[in-house]
Amino acid sequence: MSTTADKKADLAGPGISTYPEVEKILPDGYNSLLDPKETQIALGHLKRFIEDGLCRELNLFHVEVPLVVTRESGVNDYLDRDGSRTPIEFPCGLGLDKRMDCQVVQAATKWKRMALREFNCDVGEGICTDMRAVRKDYFLDHDHSAYVDQWDWEKRITSEMRTLELLKDTVTRIWKVIKGAESFIQKEFPKLKDPRFPDLPEQLEFLHAEELLAMYPDLPRKQRETRLLSERFPAVFIIGIGWVLEDGYPHEMRAADYDDWATPTINKNGRQMHGLNGDILVWNPVTRRRHELTSMGIRVTKETLRQQLEISGQLDFLKLPYHQAILNDRIPLSIGGGIGQSRTTMLLLRKAHLGEVSVAVWPKQLKEICSRKNIHVLD
Repeated sequence: MSTTADKKADLAGPGISTYPEVEKILPDGYNSLLDPKETQIALGHLKRFIEDGLCRELNLFHVEVPLVVTRESGVNDYLDRDGSRTPIEFPCGLGLDKRMDCQVVQAATKWKRMALREFNCDVGEGICTDMRAVRKDYFLDHDHSAYVDQWDWEKRITSEMRTLELLKDTVTRIWKVIKGAESFIQKEFPKLKDPRFPDLPEQLEFLHAEELLAMYPDLPRKQRETRLLSERFPAVFIIGIGWVLEDGYPHEMRAADYDDWATPTINKNGRQMHGLNGDILVWNPVTRRRHELTSMGIRVTKETLRQQLEISGQLDFLKLPYHQAILNDRIPLSIGGGIGQSRTTMLLLRKAHLGEVSVAVWPKQLKEICSRKNIHVLD
């Protein structure tokens, strides 16, 4: 039975915390289906296919995205609401009386919503970015890196469109692109069609976090997800991440100022469920572990922004320019998300480690483990 300590630890971040644990979970007898050169060629094909597909299915166009923002803009992403994952900060601007206080982007979630106004997007139209970021406060393992690459996208909507139906339709369209990419790359590289690694299912299962908790009430969050993916549904979209569930804990901490996790959405068997956001999770047949591809959601209104900041004890954020823009209706309502490029290509190319599809920094002990496991990590 899970304890309070288990649940608090589970909310704190990735569940692996030592390299002996990483060594145990990385597969034995691994041989990549593609060599390093083939992998790079396949990556180029996949990334073009997926970005074009997202733009077509979601009515997006490509825009440039910042790597560096000022602290005072308030547009950087703190990833959660406990303040544990902070951005890299540095002074910038030689010759200024006072240098600018700048930060390396952790995600472009807030910037994208403001960009909808800058690029004059119509309702139902949005933007797609090839986002790069640095997140220094992760434990570096097989699927967490300090270097982050995402297709960060955002689309303008109206208040009437802020429904679970829109969320589910958008998720279904994204899944269509990912499934299409799987078929496409297997035709380009037939050796990826390997009977040991079954294809992704045609359809996702939609499940609220409250329903998942009810199915596995004695398990911490990641173990719930693992049981669900390994035993019942190999691909799911979990709705409602951030609101406190029946057991007194959120499924996972989620920042208070972008996704709307507070709005009541589902009333089932007398139980009120909350949230207009969620994650796509799949079963990875190579690592034999849960594998997150994307987080996304309908964004906060000025009412839910204030409510969620109050819940998280961060009402002081309301003075920042981004938050003021929401409060004063200067930026549009929207839906958006971030799809992990390396996470997705790692899955589709049947890789055991993120370092096989992206160049990042990895500790010596992790590289030694990968070498023993026949995993080629890029330098």
